[in-house]
Amino acid sequence: MSKVLVSDSINQAGIDILSQVAQVDVKTGLPAEELVKIMPEYDALMVRSGTKVTAEIIEAGNQLKIIGRAGVGVDNIDVAAATRKGIVVVNSPEGNTIAAAEHALAMMLSLSRHVPEANQSLKSGKWDRKLYMGSEVYKKTLGVVGLGKIGSHVATVARAMGMKILAYDPFISAERADQLGCRLVDLDLLFSESDYITLHVPKTRDTTHLINAEALAKMKPTTRIINCARGGIIDEVALAEAIANGKIAGAALDVFEEEPLKESPLRDLGTKVILTPHLGASTEEAQVNVAIDVAEQIRDVLLGLPARSAVNIPGLNPNVLEQLRPYMQLAETLGKLVGQLAGGRIEMLDVRLQGELASNQAQPLVLAALKGLLSIALRERVNYVNASIEAKERGIRVIETRDSSVHDYSGSLHLIAKGSLGEHSVTGALLGDREIRITNLDGFPINVPPTNNMLFTLHRDMPGIIGKIGSLLGSFNVNIASMQVGRKIVRGDAVMALSLDDPLPEGILSEITKVSGIRDAYTVSL
Repeated sequence: MSKVLVSDSINQAGIDILSQVAQVDVKTGLPAEELVKIMPEYDALMVRSGTKVTAEIIEAGNQLKIIGRAGVGVDNIDVAAATRKGIVVVNSPEGNTIAAAEHALAMMLSLSRHVPEANQSLKSGKWDRKLYMGSEVYKKTLGVVGLGKIGSHVATVARAMGMKILAYDPFISAERADQLGCRLVDLDLLFSESDYITLHVPKTRDTTHLINAEALAKMKPTTRIINCARGGIIDEVALAEAIANGKIAGAALDVFEEEPLKESPLRDLGTKVILTPHLGASTEEAQVNVAIDVAEQIRDVLLGLPARSAVNIPGLNPNVLEQLRPYMQLAETLGKLVGQLAGGRIEMLDVRLQGELASNQAQPLVLAALKGLLSIALRERVNYVNASIEAKERGIRVIETRDSSVHDYSGSLHLIAKGSLGEHSVTGALLGDREIRITNLDGFPINVPPTNNMLFTLHRDMPGIIGKIGSLLGSFNVNIASMQVGRKIVRGDAVMALSLDDPLPEGILSEITKVSGIRDAYTVSL
């Protein structure tokens, strides 16, 4: 009989499901060395956020088939180490969707009607009806930033309450927004027209301090902001100043840049601000849901069935995984690259397997390409299982093609992304030592390894242009690690690929496009 170790406290409903197919041992609070010692006994491990599942623990699990995280994130699990051993890692990406959405709605209504302060006032023996005059949400405009599962549910409920919905999400199609009763707009319009703004995006380089002093200046003095997504999306100092100075009406926050929240000017703004200690997923139902969801997946894997929310590669034979892993990394890297080149809302992704690669399984490579394409916006929310679902929900049409006649390399992968801002293509291959190389960009031949920070330009092939770009970057203290130019004909159009030691400073991209001969420029983070 299979054995499952539950090393963090989970709801009994999950344990009951596991008990159908396995012996379940609940041992919480074990130190890492003890986990390493007992791990060889177990076929499955179920955790929450308390247990840090390190590579050492995974390596000790000679019989481990699956690791389940009863929650959304898997930051406490070494997914790469598990993948190398062919161990499936699963989570519960939707278990707290309703809980988080409902908390955002509750915060919006509480902010509108001063519920927390009125409750406290009445309990202290007062009866200050006039002091807590509220405002209705009916016929007001709600701006939803991020139309994923949580944002979509908030929009649906708010629309049922009679609100008008504006939405911003560069990865959602207009058709999907129409289905939800939302009007897709740009951020500036959303900021200027919304009475309420609710945030439902992950924290990324692009969304950090998305709500800053500049954004707040565009809002109406009656605007109220709700954030139950991630701390750091809002510049809290700028927000406090805007509320104190009457530039906006108030805010309700469940998440903060630093948690637990310490000294903060947000604490001193009275009825204009509501603060809760990261309660978005803290419902009995959500904890039951994540326990049941992950326990069912562990049960299914132990019975030889696929998992529905695997973070790595569900149900793939370890031997096949070993063969395809380098190409999956290639596909994910190219997906990240072409997605950032295309920018805006992606409408179509064409994944072409070329040469010897055309004879391999395509689905893992397509999923890896989609994961890379969507990961810039969705981060940990996208994985190999839900990548195709996330793409479908965003109206992205996926095309899979094969061409065994291409023989530039033993096998190469060619991606074409078409979006609201245009179309771009990229080709990549693996060298003999399985090192990833970008071999073609928008039809121009190059041969460069991907790096964390890259700059690509489309320009006229003319004397001096490389020196101008180098000098401009140098004036901003940006160091170039490597540079290569690809061209088809002398003094025609060309592309330049530069690997940079650091991210490009704000504003420098527009300066690059002003250089004579530069037609376009793109910064990419891989």
